[in-house]
Parts: sequence; structure tokens; C-alpha cells
Amino acid sequence: MKFTDLGLAEPILRAVREQGYDTPTPIQAQAIPAVLKGGDLMAGAQTGTGKTAGFTLPMLQRLSQSKPLRDARGRIAIRALILTPTRELAAQVEESVRTYGKHLPLASMVMFGGVGMQPQVERLRKGVDILVATPGRLLDHHQQGTLDLSQVQIFVLDEADRMLDMGFIHDIKRVLAILPAKKQSLLFSATFSDEIKDLADRLLNQPALIEVARRNAAADTIAQKIHPVGRDRKKELLAHLIRQGDWHQVLVFTRMKHGANRLAEYLNKEGIGAMAIHGNKSQSARTKALADFKSGALPVLVATDIAARGIDIDQLPHVVNFELPNVPEDYVHRIGRTGRAGATGEAISLACVDEEIFLRDIEKLIKRAIPREVVPGFEPPPGEKAEPIVLGRMTIGVGAGRGGRGPARSASGRPSGPRPAGHAPSSGARSGSTRAPNAPRAGSGPGQAHRPGGGHHGSGRPGSGGRSGGRGS
Repeated sequence: MKFTDLGLAEPILRAVREQGYDTPTPIQAQAIPAVLKGGDLMAGAQTGTGKTAGFTLPMLQRLSQSKPLRDARGRIAIRALILTPTRELAAQVEESVRTYGKHLPLASMVMFGGVGMQPQVERLRKGVDILVATPGRLLDHHQQGTLDLSQVQIFVLDEADRMLDMGFIHDIKRVLAILPAKKQSLLFSATFSDEIKDLADRLLNQPALIEVARRNAAADTIAQKIHPVGRDRKKELLAHLIRQGDWHQVLVFTRMKHGANRLAEYLNKEGIGAMAIHGNKSQSARTKALADFKSGALPVLVATDIAARGIDIDQLPHVVNFELPNVPEDYVHRIGRTGRAGATGEAISLACVDEEIFLRDIEKLIKRAIPREVVPGFEPPPGEKAEPIVLGRMTIGVGAGRGGRGPARSASGRPSGPRPAGHAPSSGARSGSTRAPNAPRAGSGPGQAHRPGGGHHGSGRPGSGGRSGGRGS
């Protein structure tokens, strides 16, 4: 099947050809015709298979087939709203809209927090057909009366599983209450959990269901491997692997922001260029790190879990889990940064005895055993016993249970003492806010054109594992 077989208009096909593509991915081949029919859709595919183009192309087609609408002030009305969990993903999706809509008379904009609202207000005044936004800033504009969503005809909820992971369910409900009841709703997700299907029951009306891969599966193009290692020698092992393998582009994941900072500092001291990206970094620092990593000037990018959904780089050869995620689905999202669009990639996890509980959960989720390979000289100490791991105020692992408490070792391997009263949680646990802690507070880096084959040439979605109590995005 070719893109020319899907019923897309010539201006869209021309833009696709200009990106060098003529064959849709499986999710695109099924989603594009379904969206063109005008009904609701629930679609899922493995990370890196081109979900964004799966809704962008038919959405552009449908909007281009009718005349622009005008709002009460005479401006071009917003007819399509795409909601994303993070600023970098919003920027990437809007770049995709512009890339594939370049030959169409449609206007689009991206909206996110951490930057001034006035430039966004001025852009809205000029008229926008397609709005890509994060929930927080969208609701800010609504509360201030600076945007009108009453004429939205197409609503896309992108990365729905990450939306729920980050605690956005209440914001999603608030957005739905603003939108017209009659509209086409599309839900796209990398994974289909039972919670996602519950959300779909509330959002979608007799949707078509597309799932091109079994839920929570890792791509077959990714070679997975576990290197067992002592908890105190992970940094040494990572530096050894980078040098021995002569790696020039490797994405490394840690659980928490301070761990990412410490690891980047260590690698730099070892003469290995590295930068950390997460929600506490300034937008300029994040943008520079991503640009340098994309260009190959920066060999190592250390990121927290939110970045697992936004860093799309062609032919990224290596992903390393410096620390295994405590949420098994995050493992699939992390390693999905490599092996994209049919390319091969390698996903290596450095696992100490404390993380065996996480590893069991991951293997249960992906329904396969991940091969273990001990690196000579980095054998785990024979007497090392598992200890609980502290994630903010949450203690998990052996002896603690998920969400339990007790004497524990921090995620960095250091003993953890009592935390000061009132100290905000750093990861995983929910605060009094309606959102989970520690997601990026605001801003967005430049997006790159989405490639129908599933890859991006750059830009990512760095951050940490959740949202802080503030509006942020």
C-alpha cells in the first residue's frame, strides 16, 4: 500500500513525498482511512511507528475540504484541537502539522506554559485553524477568555497513557466540558491500559479500534540486554561501555532529576561529554542539549522518564536504562527511542539487586525474559543484598513494597535519612495537586517535522516523571 492509495489530497501527498516517504506504516494505513470517514477512533501502536502522522494527515484533509469558520469576533475559529501532555511533544506535533499542511491554506499554532501569554494571545487574534496545546496553558487561556473552543470539530488526545500517568485526568475532563458535544474525537496512545479504555468509554462515541501491536510490546527491532552490576559501580560500567563500544550517541535514563545531574557530572569528569535534561533545567539549556545531541556534538544525553515520549532521533543506536523504571510501562516507552521506523537499535539496562522487583514486572509486562550478560570486571558482589529504593517520599522495593516506607537507600545508592517535614515529593507520589509531581513546569523546545515512518530528526520531550502542583505546562 502507498500513501496514494489512502484517499489523501494531492497537496498533502506532495508534502509527504517531499519528506521522502511513499509507504505508510501499519498504524497510518489503518488510521488515515478511519479518520477520513469522520467517526471517532481509538488507536494504538508501538512507540516509533508514526502515530502522529496517523492523525495529522487525515485531519488536514478533512479541514481543507471545508471553508474556515469565524468566531464571534470575526477571527478564523479553531476547528481542531490537539492536546498533548508535554511542551516538547506539543512543539513536535505542531511542526508536523505545518510540515504536512505546507501546501494548504490552514493556520496552526502551538501553546504551552513557561513563556509569556501575550504573544500567544496575539497569535490567536490573527486566527488559528489548528491548535496544539498542553492542558495547563490551554485552561489558563480559557479562564482568561482569550480563546474560543466552541467551534472545534476535531479533538485529538495524543499520548493518552502519558496524560494519565502525569495525573492530567481532571484537566482532560475540564477541557472536554469546554468543547462542543458534537465533534470527531481521536484518542492515540502508545499503550492500551484498562484505564485508557475507561477514558475512551467517556470520550469516544462508538469508536473504531485500531491496535497494530499487542499492548505494551517492545519493537522487535530493539535488541534488549541486562547487565547485572553492583549498585555502586553503575557509573563506572556505563563509562566503560561507552568507551569500549565507541558509542557516539547514547540516550541514558535515570529515575530522578538529581540522579540525572550527578550522572552527567560524573561522565563529564571522565572525559565523556554529557548533559542532563529534565523539568528543572531552563528551556534554553534543554533546547541546546537536544540540538547538540541531535547533531552528534553531544555523545550522551541523560534524561528522566518524561523524555521517553518526546526524543525522536533518526537512527538512535543506543538507549541505556541506568536505573530501571519502577513503572514497567515506562521501560517500553524508554527503549522505544531506538529501533524506530524499522531501524535496529540496542537497549541496555544496568540492573543491581535492588531492581530485581522492577525487572520481574517488566518481563511480565513484555512477556519475555531479557537476556542477562555480566560484563567482565563488573560482576555483582556475591554477598550484596537487595535494599529498598527511595523515590521522593515513596519507598519501593524489597522490604518496603510499592508505596511503603521504611529505612531505605536512595535511588543513587546512598543511605537515606529522614526527610524534613513538609518536603515535597520528588517523584512518583502524588501531591495535593490533581497532577503527579515533577513534570516540566513550562516552555517548549523547537519541534522537528514528524516523519510518517515514525522518526524525527530531533527535538525531544525532556522532563521528569510527573507534574508539580503548579500549572506549568
